[in-house]
Amino acid sequence: MSSIIEESLRLTLVSHAATAAMRRGQLPDGDDLDRRGVDAVQSWPGRSLLPKTPSVFVSPVPCAISTARALGLDGRQEEALAEMDFGRWRGCQFKDLAESQPAALQDWLSNADMDSHGGESFSRLSQRVSSWMDSLSAKDEVVAITHASVIRAAIIHALGCPVSSFRHIEISPLAMVRLVRSRRGWIWSPSSS
Repeated sequence: MSSIIEESLRLTLVSHAATAAMRRGQLPDGDDLDRRGVDAVQSWPGRSLLPKTPSVFVSPVPCAISTARALGLDGRQEEALAEMDFGRWRGCQFKDLAESQPAALQDWLSNADMDSHGGESFSRLSQRVSSWMDSLSAKDEVVAITHASVIRAAIIHALGCPVSSFRHIEISPLAMVRLVRSRRGWIWSPSSS
């Protein structure tokens, strides 16, 4: 099996560091990292596990770009790695939505096709992430600095899970996930390998 993996695409996905808005419980709104976020990236022990000479792709959102820079990575901005579009809920706090729109919030959290907030459904996000993953060259070492929602979609695609599984995957800031595409298809590989 190791020879199959050695000749395959290795995709390492890293979620950006926490923003001040995330720490306040807000949905993303194109935020950048504050000093605390940059410090978290610079002291992140996972940086030693990143490939040494990867192709680097970065979400066009400021917090992902700043995370890549703090890691010393210069990458190509890739729209497919952008954060989910939260529509009218962009920048809103979860607790406020839970009080003002509890049914709509619950529908969105449990239904991958729900986009009644005027943004993007998780199903649509999954389609764009899957298309990007499958377009990558066969023998590349790729690092992508992106968002938790994008990494959830990538895991679901790699494992062939139903899109509704998104609510069962938790991705923290600066989490690293390694996916490998071999002749067997996509597999989830430990990030330490």
